[in-house]
Amino acid sequence: MRCNKLSKAIGLLVVNRYYVGLTPYFYIVKFKPFFLASCLLIAATMAHAAPDDESAAGLKRAPEMNSFSQLGDQMKSSVGEKTNQMLGQAMSLLGVPYKRGGNTAETGFDCSGFVRHIYETSIGRLLPRRAEEQAAVTDKIDRNELHPGDLVFFNTMRRTFSHVGIYIGDGKFIHSPSTGKAVRVDDLREAYWTKRFTGARRVQDASSGESTKRSTSP
Repeated sequence: MRCNKLSKAIGLLVVNRYYVGLTPYFYIVKFKPFFLASCLLIAATMAHAAPDDESAAGLKRAPEMNSFSQLGDQMKSSVGEKTNQMLGQAMSLLGVPYKRGGNTAETGFDCSGFVRHIYETSIGRLLPRRAEEQAAVTDKIDRNELHPGDLVFFNTMRRTFSHVGIYIGDGKFIHSPSTGKAVRVDDLREAYWTKRFTGARRVQDASSGESTKRSTSP
């Protein structure tokens, strides 16, 4: 009970921080009925360790709460209209549970199903279903060229492109992690993700109003 009360209190703080000065970006999700519950889930995730060797990184989440409001301002000022819409759609799905093979908010998502759903429903861009296929049809960029809306890939299952998420800025990305988890925001700089990072990709014409510098896909 005390844990639930603490999570609720932290969640309310996160919501308040998110709403201050974040228009129009977060107005997209402001009226989603489960947005508060999703924020509570973020708070709970910050307070608990992640699986395996993510546990050490989990202890560092609490201080990062203060950066979320700054992240919102950064995204609002640095992305184009299409990407703004896409990120709003992605954030509205925080807390949706992981489901292997899942493609919808009702059934849950796996990592590539989440990415495909976001691109298709927000900007009408249809990506392949599997993470390695998504990497193959998008443009390779360097990590230091990442913009909100770009894709980030990881080796989490002994395959180069076995996991994918959407970069949202400030070193963070949103994704559907694994069985027993839910859509959440993680930091690329955490040891778990840094060790498994395998590349960044940009979907052509997805980032209207942003840098369009690209390199050739492998």
